[in-house]
Amino acid sequence: MEGTNPVNKKLAAALSGGAVLVLALSGCSSDDDGDEKLDDWAKKVCDSVQPQSKKIADANAAIQKETSDNSSPADVQKTDSKAFQDMSDAYKAMGASVKRAGAPPVDDGQKKTDDAVKELNAISKSYENLKKQVDGLDTKNQADFADGLKDVAGELDKLSKSGNEALEKLQEGDVGKAMAKQDSCKSASGTPSTKS
Repeated sequence: MEGTNPVNKKLAAALSGGAVLVLALSGCSSDDDGDEKLDDWAKKVCDSVQPQSKKIADANAAIQKETSDNSSPADVQKTDSKAFQDMSDAYKAMGASVKRAGAPPVDDGQKKTDDAVKELNAISKSYENLKKQVDGLDTKNQADFADGLKDVAGELDKLSKSGNEALEKLQEGDVGKAMAKQDSCKSASGTPSTKS
C-alpha cells in the first residue's frame, strides 16, 4: 500500500476548495462612492475579518505542506487537527465580528447579517466536527487511517461545496462596493493560493 499520501492530496484539494469561503467575505472590486455609514460598517467588518482570513489561509497551508511530504499518520493527524481547530475558531470569530458590526444600512440589512452570522457559525461547527473526526482516527494502522482520512476529505469536500449564500447575500450591491474599498478586505482576498 502506498501510504496515506494520495489521500492527503485529496484532503489538500478539498481544503483549497474550502478556502473559497473566506474569500467570499472579501473581494469584489469597485470604486464607486458609497455613503459614509456603509463605509464605516464595511471597514469594521473587513478589519476584523482580515486576521481570521489569514489564520484560515495559514491552516490551509499547513495541511498542504503536511500532505506534500510523506508524513507519518501521526504527523498528519496532529497537523490536520490543529488546522481544523484554527479554522473553526476563525469562522466563529468572523461570525462574532459580523454580529458586532451590526446590520449594514441597506434594505434587509439585519436579516442578511443574521443569516451570515448563522452561516459562519455553522461552518465553524463543521470544522470542529472534522477536528473530532481526525482526532478519532487510528494512526497505528496505515490502511485504517487512510480510509478515515478519505471520509474526512469527503466531508471537507461537501463543506467547501455547501457554499456561502448568506455571506454572498450580505455583500450584494452597495455593501460589496463598500467592502471592496477597504484595504483590509483587498488584502484578505489577495491571500495567495497555496495550490501547487
